[in-house]
Amino acid sequence: MNTERLNHFLTVAVNNKASDVHLQVGEPPLLRINGYLAQVKYHTIEPDEMIGIVRILAGEERFDKHFSGQNEFDVSYEIPDVGRFRINIFKQRNHYAAVLRVVPLEIKTFEELNLPQVLTKIANLRRGLVLTSGATGNGKSTTVAAMIEHINRTRKAHIVTIEEPIEFLFRNKVSVISQREVGADTDSYKSALRSALRQDPDVIFIGEMRDSETVDIALKAAETGHLVISTIHTPDAQRTINRLLSFFPEEDHAMVRTNLAHNLMAVVSLRLVVSCNGSGRIPAVEAMLVTRSIEECIRNPEKTSEIQHYIQKGTEMGMQTFDQHLVEMLQAGSVSLEAAKLAATNPAEIEMMLTYE
Repeated sequence: MNTERLNHFLTVAVNNKASDVHLQVGEPPLLRINGYLAQVKYHTIEPDEMIGIVRILAGEERFDKHFSGQNEFDVSYEIPDVGRFRINIFKQRNHYAAVLRVVPLEIKTFEELNLPQVLTKIANLRRGLVLTSGATGNGKSTTVAAMIEHINRTRKAHIVTIEEPIEFLFRNKVSVISQREVGADTDSYKSALRSALRQDPDVIFIGEMRDSETVDIALKAAETGHLVISTIHTPDAQRTINRLLSFFPEEDHAMVRTNLAHNLMAVVSLRLVVSCNGSGRIPAVEAMLVTRSIEECIRNPEKTSEIQHYIQKGTEMGMQTFDQHLVEMLQAGSVSLEAAKLAATNPAEIEMMLTYE
């Protein structure tokens, strides 16, 4: 497969609203559309063809210099006027395989993404740590891109992003944005984070909270007056706290809880739900703002399980649980009861809230 044929195939995938493309030796390509994998009418991929695809995606020179012999690595690829792709290339059964995540060229607003108004309030914060959580493929990157673009359009700030690889491309508007890719522009998240603090940043975006050192530097940056935005693979706010703690030895938990209570400002959690009108999937959102009550829940391990209760009671501030948002979506006719119950934290509570309403 040459570059022209690969680009044509990927353009077809984008036009069919695929979120992911799977390429594997001995199988035809697969597309994930609306959360489901679908086989493409295409011949099975041969080993030599797969190597050719990998060399195109990674770039011939970069592949030979950095990736030849590696068993897994991340790259990005762009087709002008079509889209960008975040790619994980890996070995399986001694052959290369690749999964490509489609990254739209257009950065949508909160309104266009059907995200609640509280996201604007969160993006307007001047300091602290803001986390976006959710499973893979549930809209974390798209939501963060909307946050960064909101800041870019509304205030003068220096925004530094540290990504592996770079996904959405930003153009300077009111803000100035420095995008750094791990492996291309910097050696590691850790070195880029340390450097970022010397680059006069107002906002720092860290692609992912992945270890104790990243969390520690992020909290220090938040404490010293920066807005730090990142993502984490957790299903909701309460389990986000537990995951952050799990990066540290138990003897450090009290200190980490105190730092989180002081510096964590918000957690936005996402689950994509199939819409009723067949237009794809729309986000169900849990939004937590750290109030004094939630600070105490973070600080005190015996009260962490009460976080959900305070989110549920914080609707006047813009907070909401998944189940509260799903009920709103049901009442608006956006999703079916079956789809809502599949995405719910407590399916029985969905029916109870509907009956109460």
